[in-house]
Amino acid sequence: MNAHTPPVSQAGKRHARSRWLAHPVLSVLLGASWLALSHSLEPVHLLSALLIGLIVPRLLSPFLTQASAVHWPTAVRLLLVVLWDIVVSNAVVARLVLGPLERMQPAWMEVPLESSHHRVNALFASIITTTPGTVSAVVDEARGLILVHALNCDDASAMVADMKNRYEVPLLRAFHIDTGRPA
Repeated sequence: MNAHTPPVSQAGKRHARSRWLAHPVLSVLLGASWLALSHSLEPVHLLSALLIGLIVPRLLSPFLTQASAVHWPTAVRLLLVVLWDIVVSNAVVARLVLGPLERMQPAWMEVPLESSHHRVNALFASIITTTPGTVSAVVDEARGLILVHALNCDDASAMVADMKNRYEVPLLRAFHIDTGRPA
C-alpha cells in the first residue's frame, strides 16, 4: 500500500457497493427483461444483461428515491390475497354483468388512508383498481383518502373496512410503517 493512499474501511467498501446496487430489484428486472427480449442465454446476452442491470440504475440514481425496506413474507402473502381476490371478483363481476342490471348498486366510497407514505398509498390504489368490481380510484392526498367507484356495493362501510384490512394493513406492515394505531 502506498503511504499516500488512505486505507479503505469496510464501511467505505459497503458504501461503494450500495451505490452500484442501490436498487437491486430494478437491476434484476432490467437484466431479466433484456434476456427475455433477446430470447437467448448466449454469453454476450448474459454480459449485456449484467451491464444493463448495473449501469442503467446507476445512471438513473439521481432520479430514483432510496428503495424502501420490504418485509417480503408479508408482501408475498398480500400478493396471494390480491391474486385470489382478482379471480373471485372476476366471477362475481361476470355474474353481475350477465344478470339483470337492476341488481347492480354502483357507489362512490371514501377510503381513509392510515399513512401519508406515497408508495404505500399508490400501491393501495393500484390494488383496489386491479381487483374487478372497482372501476376507478383517485388518491386525494390533501384529504387523506382514496375515492373508489364500485360497480356494486350493498354496504359501503363494510366494503371500505374489507379493503383496508385485506390490502392497506398488509401494505403498511410490508413497508414497516407504524401509524400508531393497533393493527
